[in-house]
Amino acid sequence: MLFLKTVDRREGLTRETFAREYLEPRTPVILVDLMAHWPAKTKWTVDFFKENHGHLSVPVFSDNVSKPGKKYMAPDKMVPFREFLEAMEQGPTNLRMFLFNIFKHVPELCKDFHMPTIMDGFIHDFPFMFFGGEGSKVALHYDIDLSHVFLNQFHGRKRVVLFPPEQSKYIYQHPFTVASYVDVNHPNYEKFPALRNVQGFEAILHPGESLFMPSGYWHFVEYLDGGYSISLRANESYVRRARGLWNIAKHYMVDKGMNRLMGQEWRRMKEELAKKRAEIAG
Repeated sequence: MLFLKTVDRREGLTRETFAREYLEPRTPVILVDLMAHWPAKTKWTVDFFKENHGHLSVPVFSDNVSKPGKKYMAPDKMVPFREFLEAMEQGPTNLRMFLFNIFKHVPELCKDFHMPTIMDGFIHDFPFMFFGGEGSKVALHYDIDLSHVFLNQFHGRKRVVLFPPEQSKYIYQHPFTVASYVDVNHPNYEKFPALRNVQGFEAILHPGESLFMPSGYWHFVEYLDGGYSISLRANESYVRRARGLWNIAKHYMVDKGMNRLMGQEWRRMKEELAKKRAEIAG
């Protein structure tokens, strides 16, 4: 199995302690009290969303999201929000919603949470929600804009496996993407021998807790229960913001364009390049 350290769980961190022990060294941490005073912590139940916003049409994704071709990164279907939530409650399913900006439809929900004060640079424009059924998984990736991410859990538990950016060469990153398709739960060391060099972190995130994922960190997410969370992004560095914008432009222009043109052949080429890079590094 992969070498994974348990992520620290901390309570009552000051800005200074957080900066010294986690932000500056770029180390993940679970903050058990960051959202303690949010109305959303108790208000945003499954029934609340079904009764008040169940009519919204929402994009639903399955494991097909990363398959090459013209529908690369496109939703499988649009369904009423209530229908998705009912499917999530019924048991294991691979259906997910991600990067869902419900606040465009219901801006008053923004009053139910607060931007943290534990660091500077929180971005107010992009609070995204993530919903998933029990057993659904999010393939290993890092966030394209290079912001720090605070993942705040409302319902259900999530298992998150994280790797620092310097591990990219060992986890077979596909060129021109922010993705790796190694199986974190069942690593194939014969096919991907460089995985033997990987060192990362593991966290079990419970309702009411927040996971700090530093900029550029790779993360694999597994829904242990049906549930949902909100991610808040922060970036205190203008240099990193510029790098993030360039990252977005580069990946979207090259990867999406080549997927439309070449489909499966483009996927094969990326896999080969990832293997060569790992062989050199390992």
